[in-house]
Amino acid sequence: MPFQKIQAEKLSASVVHQIELLILRGILRPGERLPSERDLSERLGVSRPSLREAVAQLQDKGLLASRAGSGIFVADVLGSAFSPALTRLFASHDEAVFDYVAFRRDIEALAAQRAARLGSDSDLAVIQTIFDRMQDDTTDRSPEDEARLDAQFHGAIIEASHNVVMLHMMRAMFDLLREGVFYNRQVMFQQRTTRAALLDQHRAINDAIQARNPDAARSAVIAHLEFIEQALLDQRRADRNERIARQRLLHEAGPN
Repeated sequence: MPFQKIQAEKLSASVVHQIELLILRGILRPGERLPSERDLSERLGVSRPSLREAVAQLQDKGLLASRAGSGIFVADVLGSAFSPALTRLFASHDEAVFDYVAFRRDIEALAAQRAARLGSDSDLAVIQTIFDRMQDDTTDRSPEDEARLDAQFHGAIIEASHNVVMLHMMRAMFDLLREGVFYNRQVMFQQRTTRAALLDQHRAINDAIQARNPDAARSAVIAHLEFIEQALLDQRRADRNERIARQRLLHEAGPN
């Protein structure tokens, strides 16, 4: 007969499984510090030896990392998504910038469509909360702060899509964007007209998701990323024209 006796799972294995799922689902993020051993063992309802065994297994798997005197942290599992050589290659060629925008347009349009259809009420509440902060005019935010909120807004939509592969892939892509590998997101918020247009675009995305309209959410994201693409093209043309104008100015000025 094909039946075997059921064996109870070790407590440490249950802890490993729970922490793995929290990392997989993006709830525990790279670089995040875990609670102290005593606190975590109490939260999980397991003994410290069982917890230590689980942590050791997760460290062996490369999911957790210990820092002397600081504690246990979620490992930087996204750091290996792109090799340093490929990252440098991305940063040195304009072609990668526009391929990146096109990639975001395709993936985030799908994510917004899924978020409108599959996101829970709590998911949509998170997106709404971030958008409310974006449109709050009571504080004089810097371009850096606005760029950070922009990233949080798009990240919340990715999370609401409930696709863990998409989640981790896009987090890796956003990390490169935050580091300025593709373009400086802060540039997009420096002019008031552009900032107003971006807010309107985010409003359209949020309204469609809150209304649970997948097609409208997808269309709003596509329009937003096409705007960014055009803004980047315009910026490059302006930079090129300025270089040419300076050459003319130096030529007209002649030798001192």
